[in-house]
Amino acid sequence: MRVSVSDAKGQLTELVRLAEAGDEVILTRHGQPAVRLTPIKRALAPAERRRILDEVRKAAAGTALPGESAARSQDFLYDEDGLPK
Repeated sequence: MRVSVSDAKGQLTELVRLAEAGDEVILTRHGQPAVRLTPIKRALAPAERRRILDEVRKAAAGTALPGESAARSQDFLYDEDGLPK
């Protein structure tokens, strides 16, 4: 839906409701698109975020494979004195 800025002044509440419902609302100035009204995504509640993080951790817990320690992963590049080979 395209609405001129001057027309939008009188129906802003309705335009916001339409945008929140998912309709694309574009405000125009002199026939050219100027602004798009889009709803702000709601932030997740802390409890919901915690639940999602716990699910991801649980799903990933069994997928990690044991391997070399990252702390010493590039020691083969250096000699006993710490100089490059």
